[in-house]
Amino acid sequence: MLPVLPKPSIPNALSGQCLQVIREFAPSPAPLIRRAERHTPYALKQLMAELPLNRVFATAIAEGEFDDFEGRTLRLEIDGGQPGITLGFWQGRLRMVDGPGEATIRGSWSAFRELARRKLDPDQLFFQRRLIIEGDTELGLGVKNLLDSLNWQLLPGTFGK
Repeated sequence: MLPVLPKPSIPNALSGQCLQVIREFAPSPAPLIRRAERHTPYALKQLMAELPLNRVFATAIAEGEFDDFEGRTLRLEIDGGQPGITLGFWQGRLRMVDGPGEATIRGSWSAFRELARRKLDPDQLFFQRRLIIEGDTELGLGVKNLLDSLNWQLLPGTFGK
C-alpha cells in the first residue's frame, strides 16, 4: 500500500490569486471543446445540454417565464464560431436544435463564464462588446433580459468559482 502524501498547503489568498491568473491568461478551452464536439454523438450532446438547463431554469419554466420564446431559437457561440449551441423552447422545455438560430449571441469563453456566474451585469458585457447579438436582436435582448431578471444559480462546480 502506498503512503498517503500530505496535501500541499497554500494560503487561500495565494491560491485564489493563482486561479484568477490562470483563468485570465490561460488559452481558451474552445479548441479542446471543438475537438470533443466533433466526436460526440448528437444525442449525447442533447442530453448534456438539455437536462442541466431545464433543471437550472425549472422554476422559471414552470412559472411561464419562457412562454414568450415558444418555438424560437437562439444560438450561443464561443469565439465567433464553433463551438456553439442552438437552443429552442418547445412544449415547456429548453431543447438543443441542430442548425442556426434566429438570433446569435457571440463572445469569448470568459464573457460567457462571467455571464453565467453573474459576476458582471449582462448589459456591461454587451456595452463592452464582449458579447454581441446578431440576427433577431429583439429576441436576443429578450432572452438577455429574461436571464437578468431571473433568480437562478448554476449547478455547483460549473465554470469554477
